[in-house]
Amino acid sequence: MTLDFTYPIGTPGQPWGEAEKVEWRSRQRKQRSYVDDVLPRIERLRARFDVEQYGDLDYGPDGRYPVFALGSLGWDEALPSALVTGGVHGYETSGVLGALEFAEGRAADYAGRINLMIVPCISPWAYERIHRWNAFAQDPNRNFRDGSAVPESAALVKLVAPMRGKFLVHVDLHETTDSDESEFRPALAARDGKPDIPEGVPDGFYLVDDSINPQPEFQRAIIAAVEKVTHIAPADANGEIIGSKVVDPGIIRYPFKELGLCPGVSDAIYTTTTEVYPDSPSATPEQCTAAQVAATCAALDFVLEKNK
Repeated sequence: MTLDFTYPIGTPGQPWGEAEKVEWRSRQRKQRSYVDDVLPRIERLRARFDVEQYGDLDYGPDGRYPVFALGSLGWDEALPSALVTGGVHGYETSGVLGALEFAEGRAADYAGRINLMIVPCISPWAYERIHRWNAFAQDPNRNFRDGSAVPESAALVKLVAPMRGKFLVHVDLHETTDSDESEFRPALAARDGKPDIPEGVPDGFYLVDDSINPQPEFQRAIIAAVEKVTHIAPADANGEIIGSKVVDPGIIRYPFKELGLCPGVSDAIYTTTTEVYPDSPSATPEQCTAAQVAATCAALDFVLEKNK
């Protein structure tokens, strides 16, 4: 293990202070538009969903970002409920597109069977800059806790709080890209003053289950559906994916709530984090978005069948 001496910000072995974070932010450039890409699609869904603005993220000179949730019209407390989240990490494009495509297409198949809350883009500033962190060099997906100091995380926690424990299922849509190794992990190591330990990028789709509340049958049902759309990531030579033991093909486990991960915010019985790999030579970005939709549908189908 060696400290990363190549990241252009900070002193190796020393965590960043405010000056380094300001320098990091100054290097981030807007590369696409939340207003143009995401908000019009949400607006067009107003006839089919109860669209709620649940937060207004103020990033000063970079602007303000309203964030929205889509809820089933005629929410029925007698029905089970599901939460679908995307764009926790703004650079994970298929998470945002998968949530939107599910809302535009397949969500209608579940009307009258399960209540849906869909949050397509939790981190719009990062979406525009194709980055993992928010403007303050914070990772929302380590900070989904009560009293969170991370604006994106705090807004979602507040939104979900009245429904906490009432969701039956929560699907959180993510992806892994080559930039994890080339940018985000080196940046994390530099920010925290820790060694940069490459983990490799898994080639294919995989899931993260909750190690405190594992649901292996649920996870396997999602894998079975997704492998019809794209390939499943194999374990490495150590029987691991990103340093975690593979417990079933394409499935690893993390303690969601302990780590402040998004699926822990809902207290749902059935939770999962999806990961696709759009940089794979064996998959296209379109396949990855389709895999996110397939995973969401498979999760809902499983819990509806299980809870007849």
